[in-house]
Amino acid sequence: MRTTLLLGALLATAGASAQTGAPLSSFEGQVIYQVMPDRFFDGNAANNAGVDRADPRAWHGGDLAGLTAKLPYIQKLGATAVWLTPVYQQQAQNSFDTAPYHGYWPADFRKVDPNFGTLADFGAFTRAAQAGGMRVVLDQVINHYGYLAPAVREHPAWFNGKAECDASRQKDADCPLAGLPDLKQSSPQVRDLLMGNARFWRDQGASAFRYDAIKNVDGLFLGDLLSSDRAAGIWTLGEWYNADSGTVAEWQRRGFDSLFLFSLQAAMQGSIMAGQGLGAVAAVLSRQGELPRPGEVALFLDNHDVPRFAQGSLFEDVGQARTKYGLRALMTLRGVPVIWQGTEIAMRGGADPDNRRDMRFEAQWTPQEKAVFEVARDAIAVRQASPALSRGILKLLRTPASVADRLLLFTREQGGQRVVVAWHGGKERRSYSLKLSSLGLNVVGLDLKAGTSPVLQTLFAGQDAKIRISNGFLHLSLPPEDAAAFKLN
Repeated sequence: MRTTLLLGALLATAGASAQTGAPLSSFEGQVIYQVMPDRFFDGNAANNAGVDRADPRAWHGGDLAGLTAKLPYIQKLGATAVWLTPVYQQQAQNSFDTAPYHGYWPADFRKVDPNFGTLADFGAFTRAAQAGGMRVVLDQVINHYGYLAPAVREHPAWFNGKAECDASRQKDADCPLAGLPDLKQSSPQVRDLLMGNARFWRDQGASAFRYDAIKNVDGLFLGDLLSSDRAAGIWTLGEWYNADSGTVAEWQRRGFDSLFLFSLQAAMQGSIMAGQGLGAVAAVLSRQGELPRPGEVALFLDNHDVPRFAQGSLFEDVGQARTKYGLRALMTLRGVPVIWQGTEIAMRGGADPDNRRDMRFEAQWTPQEKAVFEVARDAIAVRQASPALSRGILKLLRTPASVADRLLLFTREQGGQRVVVAWHGGKERRSYSLKLSSLGLNVVGLDLKAGTSPVLQTLFAGQDAKIRISNGFLHLSLPPEDAAAFKLN
């Protein structure tokens, strides 16, 4: 209930404060694997009260013990961090015929829901992850309680009611999201509660927080919370649904280390899965100069809030082939790739809750799913082995307009290593010969005998893609609908 102008000024001040705290705990170079514990793996049948796996809106039995048991699988894929959706104690009853299996209807922020296990189970998970060199990203809800949480009855002053909503000029922050009881972060009691929650989970071993629905949270409180996290060395990832580069840049300046770049996800869904041309991707990448820290931005093909990437094709085999393309493409970009459980096997699924099907593992995979996994694992390994791909700057090359709808070219460069990346949206194998001068590709320092380089093979296993530089031209031979990377030096 403050003016937009005043809020903006105060937010900027809070963000500046956050930026001057402890050194940034960077996630650049990391690959995050996203897990919804209830839908991942059941490691303890003793906590399966109310489980009904035939009902997509019921509890399915996955838990922290199961997640701990499957850490070797995540490590085999190559991910270096695990993001868990919330594991708090949830409201006891269902709402809208849906159980709170997802974790976003909290009743007690400092207890683990019995369906997931115990606080000791969470500790066992964090210790096992850290022993394996993995970071733990914990989802934090700071906007609301569950619909039927006891706190709603016990502490009505903690929440924005109809009067506050009606009077507010900041409807997103002061009005309920999807009808959920909206916390009043300007209340000293609520502020102390939420700041204490962050400290509590930091003490339990979380090394990063993913903050849910930041668009709906009081900005002054967010600034103070981020300052506290920064001082404790916690990496912060915010969710602003449908955020574009401008939104991500604004919130990085205000203190978040990262946001999800939804505009790039939508562009990749259209360009790669729907075959709509690569112009939308190029348009998003052309705005990277707006980002204060482009290497920290969270990049993804899908998550628990949107339909599955592979669902974008009516045909399962096409969805699998284009998911391979998408996974390779994702691993060539600057930022922090996030893989939602099951995307590495091109799992299908429509809107919530269909996009939250139970995870399946090796013994249950088809040969086609295994092939997608191998592409995902190889693409991550290639990225992790390359300083340029994992941390390098990204420079778009000037692809001729005549081929720009089906060919996207850029370089990644770090520590003297340079990689050329080619995304090819053509439906058939094609060869291209493009002038280096028109592309803006500088080959000074390359070993060119008589103006010609050796044939350079793709870095990705099982892929027939190659390039060669000769007499002022870049020659490319590319398979259909795929992304390739080539090490220049």
